[in-house]
Amino acid sequence: MKKLVIASNNAGKLREFQHMLVPLGIEVITQAQLGIGEAEEPHCTFIENALAKARHASRLSGLPALADDSGICVTALGGAPGVYSARYAGDSPKSDQANNDKLMRDMRGVTDRRAHYYCVLVLVRHADDPQPVIAEGEWHGEIAHEERGDGGFGYDPMFWLPELGKMSSELTHDQKHAISHRGRAMKVLLQRLSAA
Repeated sequence: MKKLVIASNNAGKLREFQHMLVPLGIEVITQAQLGIGEAEEPHCTFIENALAKARHASRLSGLPALADDSGICVTALGGAPGVYSARYAGDSPKSDQANNDKLMRDMRGVTDRRAHYYCVLVLVRHADDPQPVIAEGEWHGEIAHEERGDGGFGYDPMFWLPELGKMSSELTHDQKHAISHRGRAMKVLLQRLSAA
């Protein structure tokens, strides 16, 4: 596979995918470059949303497509924001800062700060691929009491990594890719592709 379309318009995700795929000789084209709008994400699971996005981008581009659905799941909130992570505070407009502010409010007075990022990647070779390649990754940490750091995106400024003594937003790109949910899912995906 020499070329694929990334089924996302999220700039942070696009940077991460390009960082991981371009060195492998895979040309990455974004759906926005092809004039493809975002797919509907009506499902309550990450995997169903990722599959819908991948099939949408592949159908409209005629290319293999890679989609992810990911988010942060907070134990004390029953897994929320979960699949609604990108629009936790609403979507008019979507805002990382508004989402972070809402999560901080929802965590006031909560002692159980455990959380994990979850990512599922779905690669379809064509829109009706009956055997999509599916890979998952998790990244465990805690929700901090205040934001810190200026790297990353989304909930990174409040995702505390006790074993490193840092926020996700304080990691370099390479450090984050090595241990993040998306980095772990990508390693699994690449292993599955090489075994096929």
